[in-house]
Amino acid sequence: MPFSPVHLAELNLLLQFPSTSTQEGIKVHASQAAPETVRAAASLFSKGLISQEDGGYLTPMGCEAVELTQKLQAMLASD
Repeated sequence: MPFSPVHLAELNLLLQFPSTSTQEGIKVHASQAAPETVRAAASLFSKGLISQEDGGYLTPMGCEAVELTQKLQAMLASD
């Protein structure tokens, strides 16, 4: 199954979270963010990866998802 545009938006949003601290989060402003980013945040929240529908902090499962996303990005970026 290929990554859908929804999956790609979720992965891109996960990469915006700071991976070095669980005390830092992000805020997705619905009035300023792209619609796919707003939908991605809501989806990640419903999956239990972030603490708020509009961003917030990573949950423990979200921290793992960010780590895996970063690893995948590094693998794909290497030439």
